[in-house]
Amino acid sequence: MRLLVIEDDKDLNRQIAQALEQSGYAVDRAFDGEEGHFLGETETYDAVVLDVGLPKKDGITVLEQWRANGRVMPVLILTARDRWSEKVQGFDAGADDYVAKPFHMEEVLARMRALLRRAAGHATNEIVCGPVRLDTKAGRVVVDGAPVKLTSHEYRLLAYLMHHSGRVVSRSEIIEHIYDQDFDRDSNTIEVFVGRLRKKLGVELIHTIRGLGYMAVSGPEDAGGKR
Repeated sequence: MRLLVIEDDKDLNRQIAQALEQSGYAVDRAFDGEEGHFLGETETYDAVVLDVGLPKKDGITVLEQWRANGRVMPVLILTARDRWSEKVQGFDAGADDYVAKPFHMEEVLARMRALLRRAAGHATNEIVCGPVRLDTKAGRVVVDGAPVKLTSHEYRLLAYLMHHSGRVVSRSEIIEHIYDQDFDRDSNTIEVFVGRLRKKLGVELIHTIRGLGYMAVSGPEDAGGKR
C-alpha cells in the first residue's frame, strides 16, 4: 500500500512516515498544502494522512478540491484536540476519520489499517486467501500455520494482491501502489517478486492472467482456469 503524509511539522512528518514504513507501507511526504494537493492529484495513493493547519493551502481546502475532482482515496485528518470545528469541517469536506493532536502513533497506525481494510472490503486485520493468512497489524504472513519470512517489497506486493483478492491487478497498478515516489520503478522486478512469493508461499495463490496482470485467489475454482 502506498500512502501520502502531508504535515508541515518536519519532525512529526518524519515520525509518522517512519512508523508507517516500519508497518510495511510505501510512503511519500509533503510539507505544505500546495505540494500535498499536487501529489494527491497526480499520484496514486491508497490513503492520505492530512494535517488541517498547513501553510500555502489549508488541509480542508486541499481535501475539498480532491473530492471535487473525483479523488476518492481514504483521508485521515490531523486536528488540534480543542478544535472540534475542524473535525466537523473535515468530515463535511470528505474526510474518512481523524486523529487529534497530540496523539499516540499506535492510534494513527490502527486507524490507517481500519481505513485501508474498509476501502478494500475487509472487516478485520487478518486477510485470508485459502491457506494464506496475512495479519496486517503484525505484518505477518502464515501459510498452513507456518510463518513465512518476506522482504519488505515482497510483503507489500502480497498485501496489495490479498487486499484486492479476486480482482485482476495490472503490473502498472502494482508499481503505482507498492513503491514510493523516489523509488526506481521497473516493471520487470514485479515478475521477480511474484516468482519469489510463489516459491516462499508454496501454494497456488497468485495467478497470472495473461496480458492483464495478476490475481490472488482463495482456491482453484476462483481463478477461472487461469494460471
